[in-house]
Amino acid sequence: MRLSVRAPATVANLGPGFDCLALALDLWNEFEVDTGAEPGVEVEGEGAAELSDPADNMALRTIGHIAASAGLPAPAVRLRSVNRVPLGRGLGSSATAVTAGVLLAEAMLGLRLSDDERMARAVEVEGHPDNVAACLHGGLVLVHRPEGATGPHVVRLAPHAALRPVVLVSESERVSTEEARRVLPASVPLTTAVATASRTALAVIALTQRPELLPEALVDELHEPHRLPLAPKAAALHAVLRSLGYAVCLAGSGPSLLVFEPKDRPVPDAGADWRVLRPAVALEGARIIED
Repeated sequence: MRLSVRAPATVANLGPGFDCLALALDLWNEFEVDTGAEPGVEVEGEGAAELSDPADNMALRTIGHIAASAGLPAPAVRLRSVNRVPLGRGLGSSATAVTAGVLLAEAMLGLRLSDDERMARAVEVEGHPDNVAACLHGGLVLVHRPEGATGPHVVRLAPHAALRPVVLVSESERVSTEEARRVLPASVPLTTAVATASRTALAVIALTQRPELLPEALVDELHEPHRLPLAPKAAALHAVLRSLGYAVCLAGSGPSLLVFEPKDRPVPDAGADWRVLRPAVALEGARIIED
């Protein structure tokens, strides 16, 4: 059996929407498993040298986790992946691997998982429901946990057609998710909580109905002030773009920056240290294709 999955890059948080808002981008990682080939891992593209160890490969680990959850042995496979999503830059690379692993395991093992079950299994491995939700569903998503629920629920939102995402990827700075979590405070002032709630609501309106509100809506006081110092070059560029009136935020935990570019005002050249990506919004999420 040979199966393949395409999974999109994602940007979580979108400014104040900490751990609840995320957007899928038209930048895809591809994963293929072959149960008839010699077990192993082949990786092309971004992070090839870091992801070729089967013991550390997130897609394989997820397949094993899904099999164990179902009380079944993990299938022996050869995994091939083509990675276009940069690693350690806040673009959901690990979410693509985990999401692909869930879909591949479901197909190989003959399981029939609901959307909520796929989310739950993926979050058990990846830990971040916002990235996983956007990767699974595509488009713009809002993740919440209803009272009494055992896992996160996803609300799909319709992103405004005029959104023009620009991702600025630092070639010299990386920030691990663990480090980005470690610097966050255990508690915040009431004024910060109120500002975050109001701007998150404003961000939903801006992303779906009124993009002209994005420069103000993406201002964050909850996590970005603590995370930007981890990447000084990103912090400096973030400040410049904000001073010029652009809608800019950290991509996830950074250090990449997400800018929503006005049609008549391109994002200025950031210099040689920055890779500029202009992916559209991916309106569909990860999908499996059977050979």
